[in-house]
Parts: sequence; structure tokens; C-alpha cells
Amino acid sequence: MVLLFLGGAALLECFVRFARHGFGTPAPVAPTRRLIASGLYRHVRNPMYVSIVGLVLGQALLFGQTALLLYGGAVWLCFHLFVLVYEEPKLRRQFPADYEAFTRSVPRWFPRFLPWRGADK
Repeated sequence: MVLLFLGGAALLECFVRFARHGFGTPAPVAPTRRLIASGLYRHVRNPMYVSIVGLVLGQALLFGQTALLLYGGAVWLCFHLFVLVYEEPKLRRQFPADYEAFTRSVPRWFPRFLPWRGADK
């Protein structure tokens, strides 16, 4: 239940942050106008994807379903490939200097304990 609660709360926080701070949405058809590097993004570059995988894994533990664990792994792999092939190259083009500093300091998948202080966005 803890994974489900934390994953849901984190996902909601990220959606709100996209609208309020990035002036856009997570959807590629209406992207943000600013690089989001605040909130949970100070700990991990992809908190929405981490949250979704956490939600799937939380369900797997709650229901005791090995198939859901495998599904969670497949979901993460799809997210990883999407990030490498589409999302990161796009962000590097859209926010060259800011995204470079962000990627040097904030890990892609495993959150840092202390928040990155390099951006006030």
C-alpha cells in the first residue's frame, strides 16, 4: 500500500508541476515551455515514470502476482527506451545548457537522497 500511495502522490505532484511551472503537459503534443527541474525532479530525472513503475510494483506486491512484476519490468523497459530514443534527445535540443547541467547532476532512474540545488525553476 505504501508504494501505491507514494506512487500516486508523486505522479499527481508531477502533473501539477508540469502545468504550474512548465506551462504545458507531459504529452508530446503540448510540451512544457520550461525545463522542469524542481520538486521531485531535483531527485530523479523521470519521477513520473518511476511513479508509474512503483504503482505497478505496488499492485504486484498487494495482489501477490508475479505476472505484474514482469509487467512492471516491461513497462520500465519501454519507458527507458522512450527516454533514450525520443525524450532526452528532444530535451537536449530544446534546453541545451540547462538540460546538460541537469543530466550531469540528477540520475535518470534511481533518486538522489539530497535534492539537486542547481535550478530554481
